Amino acid sequence: MIYIISDSIGETAELVARAAASQFDHGQVEIRRVPYLTEPEDVREVVEEASGSPSIIVFTLVLPGLREALLREAEARNIQAVDIMGPVMQALSSVTSGAPRLEPGLMRKVDEEYFRRVEAIEFAVKYDDGKDPRGIVQADLVVLGVSRTGKTPLSMYLAHKRLKVANIPLVPEVAPPEEIFSLPPHRLIGLNIDAQQLVGIRRERLKALGLPPDAGYAQSERVLKELAYARKIFQRAGASVIDVTNKAVEETAGKVLEIYYKGERYRFE
Repeated sequence: MIYIISDSIGETAELVARAAASQFDHGQVEIRRVPYLTEPEDVREVVEEASGSPSIIVFTLVLPGLREALLREAEARNIQAVDIMGPVMQALSSVTSGAPRLEPGLMRKVDEEYFRRVEAIEFAVKYDDGKDPRGIVQADLVVLGVSRTGKTPLSMYLAHKRLKVANIPLVPEVAPPEEIFSLPPHRLIGLNIDAQQLVGIRRERLKALGLPPDAGYAQSERVLKELAYARKIFQRAGASVIDVTNKAVEETAGKVLEIYYKGERYRFE
């Protein structure tokens, strides 16, 4: 019997144990995982159980007190105990001249954060530019604004912060999705911008596409009409409005995050 003992889920120790056991007759080896072990009393119980049959203990315990208790109990009962993480942590401490954080489950937390970030990025791509309004109710944040106010770059930046963001373009001729009017203000962000700056941005965009820069899309009258319409939607929906004039995406994102997390905090207080 191989006992896997961990103060987290024990996946690392089990992988090592199974790799070693694969070199032997699998019928002779049974593996039992004991995760989330946090008290010395629990250590004694597991070691006592292991002493009832030919066993070894493979463990990943980052807390020194638990590690010492396990080694002490195993030695008293003449059971081999294999420390998977301890020697590596000691070696790293000597090389980095730093102390380990001694926090169980850190690798799993890092992995979870990575996958949440990937999921958020995929969400931002899927629900970019109003492609599918069904994303509104699933989103952590919904960004509203007229064309060329930076909705997509902002959505992608926030996705790297692990937030699921959908963005909706506002056009006077197209009614916005009704779902936005049921969202709380901290989850609905409206982007406003100076009209003349937007005219310049749109003209540059038209040039890049090989189109005449004086097309209606970049005319001042059209831009003023769209911005006025957008402000009406922001007001009706109760959106938190941010002026993005002359702002980098990082600066806008900082304001969005402040609004969002303050709103979440107030919601639960």
